[in-house]
Amino acid sequence: MPQSLVKNYIHLVFSTKHREPLIHPPYQHELYSYLGGVCKTLECQPIKIGGYTDHVHILCLLSRKIALMKLVEEVKTHSSKWMKTKHEKLHNFYWQDGYGAFSINPTEVDTVAAYIENQHEHHTQKTFQEEYRSFLKKYNVEFDERYVWD
Repeated sequence: MPQSLVKNYIHLVFSTKHREPLIHPPYQHELYSYLGGVCKTLECQPIKIGGYTDHVHILCLLSRKIALMKLVEEVKTHSSKWMKTKHEKLHNFYWQDGYGAFSINPTEVDTVAAYIENQHEHHTQKTFQEEYRSFLKKYNVEFDERYVWD
């Protein structure tokens, strides 16, 4: 086959270090735009980016030219450095070391995008930890609670 045809929808989730609530307006939407720009630079078309004060969700098409781990590394490194420039109170901004990445069925893209859009409403009822555990269970990801949060 002379052509490489790929369409991998990925839902990335990662939090601030120790889940510190550091993502607030006016930097919140700027951060989402910045994350989208990093994705575009890496040819990973962003579909929806959002989150809450202590974490972000990125729904994108993973480029056939980049490994998932490299995408996450680039997104987290560049955005962390960028956030530190936005305000003196953010000079210690860091992302948590780990992340969650889940493949999304093309028929579910709109559902996941809507879920990301409604993060603030969603988190009036559920913490990030509860949300993340539910993703791990939904996608049958085995995990050890002792190592998920630090």
